[in-house]
Amino acid sequence: MDLQAIKSIIERAYSEGRNRLLEPEAKQICKLAGLPVDDWHVAKTADEAVNYASRLGYPVVMKIVSPQVVHKSDVGGVMLNLDSEEKVRAAYSEILENVKAKVPEAEVKGILVERMAPPGIETIVGALKDPQFGPTIMFGLGGIFVEVFRDVSFRVAPLTEADALSMIREIKAYPVLAGARGKPPADIGALISTLVKTSQLVVAIPEIRELDFNPTIVYPSGARIVDARIILEKRS
Repeated sequence: MDLQAIKSIIERAYSEGRNRLLEPEAKQICKLAGLPVDDWHVAKTADEAVNYASRLGYPVVMKIVSPQVVHKSDVGGVMLNLDSEEKVRAAYSEILENVKAKVPEAEVKGILVERMAPPGIETIVGALKDPQFGPTIMFGLGGIFVEVFRDVSFRVAPLTEADALSMIREIKAYPVLAGARGKPPADIGALISTLVKTSQLVVAIPEIRELDFNPTIVYPSGARIVDARIILEKRS
């Protein structure tokens, strides 16, 4: 874990008066912490977006990057399954137009371009600083399921691998991960690694107040954090 580089990202956010990291900043912290994120780029022009998409490989997803836009999908700031140069160019313009219309005060830092994640089992890995116990880690099914079923488990950080495995097995949906109805089992080892490294991150960086990686998609081999959100303690 590159603590110095992580601290540098956090200090830059504080210097700009922000305690909510932009998604590229959150994903860079994930990368520096050894967590499973794919490559991405932030495009400042449509030409850059096309160039990055061709280098990453189609299909791609594009997302607005702005401190004023928290819920990107709600303002038309996310475009999925873009599989050609023409679609990337059109999406770049459409995202900017949507955001300008719905959040006219938004400062646009660029548009994030990354490969579209293939389907897998969506999980959530989260952390919250509890006033009594300190950093607490959460795990469960991700995407819409975390709100519908609330099938989650919690442990106080830092986690051992045994703690992480216990969290995974504790949720009611564990049979889905274990390979129910003839489906291939998910890579439990990749989930254990993600949970342990997340716990190490929040213990090492006390400025982190909460985070969630939702979804973290797990496959028969490997896992991938698709969306990353990190909120820092407020600094006066």
